[in-house]
Amino acid sequence: MAQFYEYELTKSALVLARDMFQLKPGETIIVTADTESDGRVVNATAAAAFAMGAKPMVIWLASPQGVGKAADPALPLGSLSAALCKADAWVEFNNQWLLYSTPFEIAMEENKKLRYLCLVGMNVDMMVRTIGRVDRALLSEFLHKVTELTVKAKHVKITTPAGTNLEFDNEPNYTFSCDDGDASKPGMHMLAGQICWIPRFETINGVLVFDGTISPPCGHLKEPVILKVEKGKVVKIEGGEQALELRKWLESFDDPNMFRLAHVCYGFNPGAKLTGNVLEDERVWGCTEWGLGYLSPIDAPPEGIKAKSHCDGICLNSTVWLDDVKILDVGQIVHPELIELAKKLGK
Repeated sequence: MAQFYEYELTKSALVLARDMFQLKPGETIIVTADTESDGRVVNATAAAAFAMGAKPMVIWLASPQGVGKAADPALPLGSLSAALCKADAWVEFNNQWLLYSTPFEIAMEENKKLRYLCLVGMNVDMMVRTIGRVDRALLSEFLHKVTELTVKAKHVKITTPAGTNLEFDNEPNYTFSCDDGDASKPGMHMLAGQICWIPRFETINGVLVFDGTISPPCGHLKEPVILKVEKGKVVKIEGGEQALELRKWLESFDDPNMFRLAHVCYGFNPGAKLTGNVLEDERVWGCTEWGLGYLSPIDAPPEGIKAKSHCDGICLNSTVWLDDVKILDVGQIVHPELIELAKKLGK
C-alpha cells in the first residue's frame, strides 16, 4: 500500500524552511526541480516557505541527460543563472542535478548571500525519514564530534567486507565539511548526515570497491565494482556489466580528470536506507562514499579538479582507522567518545 505521509510531509517541509534555512519574512527562496522530480516535495516546501512570510519561486526544468556541467546544454543558462544570483536561498530537488553546473558556479561565485541546499532527487518517503523524523540537534552533536576526530588525524585507512582497502593522508588546507542540516548561513549545504573532506590526492592508494550505488551512471549496484587506485587516480576498473558501464561513461568525457578521486565522505543519517538515490545512499549509516571528477577550487585551492562532470560511489559497512584508532567497525561506531551518542540516535 502506498504511503502518502500528508501530515509528515508538511512537518518535514516546515523543518526545512523554518529550522534548516531559518527563512525570514520577505526573503526569496528559489525551488528548482526537473520533470523527474517529486512534485509533492516541491509544493510542500514552497508552501512552508510562503507560510513563513518568505517569497517562494519554483523553477521547473526539462530533465537534462546528464548532471553537473554535462547538464549545461539542456539548461536556460542565462535566465537560470540570473534568477539564482538574486535569491536569498535555493533548494535543489532536481533529479538530474545542477550541482557543479555553470549556473551553480555562477550563482555561488556572484551571489555571496545565497544559501544553497542540495536535496537532489528528494521524494516524500525520503524527506520524512531523513529530515522530519531525525533529531537534528543530537545528530549535529554526533557529526561535529566525528568531524573533530577526523580533522585531527594525519592518516586514514578504510576497508570494507566487499574488498575496499584504501589509505591516504589528510590535507589540512582542504575543506572538511560537516553536513548537519544547518543551511542558515551563505554557502553550499547538504542533507544532514554526511561528513566530507578532501585527502592529499597523491597519497590515495589501494583498492576501492563500490557495492552500494554509483551515480551516475549505474544507480543501484547489482554487483561490486572494483577500482584500483594509484596516487589518487583510477588506473583499472574491474567487475561485471556495471563496471564496464562506469568505465565507458568515464571515458566518454575524453577527460583524464574524470578518473581522479575528488573527495571522501562518511554516511551517518539514522533514517537513510539504500534506495538507489545517491543523495540518500551516501548517508546510509556506516558507509563511506567517494567522488570522482570535478571538485571546486573553493574546496581544494587553488585549482580543485577541472573535470567535465562528477560521480559518486558508495562503500557499505566501512571500517575506518584514524591514524591507529578505529572509529568504525563494519559500519558500527566503536569509538568510546561516540558510542552513547550513536545509541541515542538508534544506532
